[in-house]
Amino acid sequence: MSALDSNSQDGKRRRGRPRLSPEERKESTGTVQALERGLQLLQLLSQSGSASLSDLSSRVGLPASTAYRMLVTLQKLEFVSFDESTQEWAVGIEAFSVGNSYLNRANLTEASRTVMRQLMADTGETANLAILTDGGQVTFLTQVETAHPIRAFHLPGTRSPAHSSGIGKALLSEYARVNVEDLIDKTGLQQFTANTLTTPKSLFEDLEDTYTRGWAFDDEERHVGMRCVAAAIHDNRGDAIAGISISGPTARFSDDALPLFGARIRDAAMSVTRMIGGRVPDYKNRERAGKD
Repeated sequence: MSALDSNSQDGKRRRGRPRLSPEERKESTGTVQALERGLQLLQLLSQSGSASLSDLSSRVGLPASTAYRMLVTLQKLEFVSFDESTQEWAVGIEAFSVGNSYLNRANLTEASRTVMRQLMADTGETANLAILTDGGQVTFLTQVETAHPIRAFHLPGTRSPAHSSGIGKALLSEYARVNVEDLIDKTGLQQFTANTLTTPKSLFEDLEDTYTRGWAFDDEERHVGMRCVAAAIHDNRGDAIAGISISGPTARFSDDALPLFGARIRDAAMSVTRMIGGRVPDYKNRERAGKD
């Protein structure tokens, strides 16, 4: 085997399954089995509504003491609840929250596609939908492309640093300042073009403007010759959970067109927010409270 092949094999192990000793394999298997049994308990509760400890333990094939420890752990995290009067276990509020987040994601993409198609038709530019990950990366979920031969292109799963992205800045503008500072400490402010915001001062000034007007502007900050305007989509608590944008060559994003594009993208974000049952911000009376 060549050195290249060896490195390739090692790379596969690092990305997939690590090489474990027999002791580590046994420990790893036990941990997975415990998680699997715990999730089986949760599934049974979702099917039956509520059940006693003896019923659950027998159906999963666990000693009652083991099933009880798993249920208490799930209860601590609010995935299950216990009714003292009936002595039965049931699905907890956190299980609903986790399941609801999946539905929100599915509904978000579906709702956004309708708005994005109209947005592309109205502006003639490519429309994008993306979220912000914990690592400070914008991850694109879907895109509706323009027919123009020169256009922005982001495959689903494409990532970009938040500070140099229209959607990234739209979402960061909704974060508390301390959270943005923590993110900067972790990721830095890498320079991609002469226009990239590479200092905390310049970034926070931009985020302040973004928050006030309700839309962000990427002025060739990631790619020379490309501009983008974006706005945040909000959930039912008013939290920014995703962003929608239009992007294209600078020649078609003139300074005169920016206010019109900005208002249109903000309206599009508000439409998606309403479609997923979110809370639309009052852009005319926005206050910075809680963001500093």
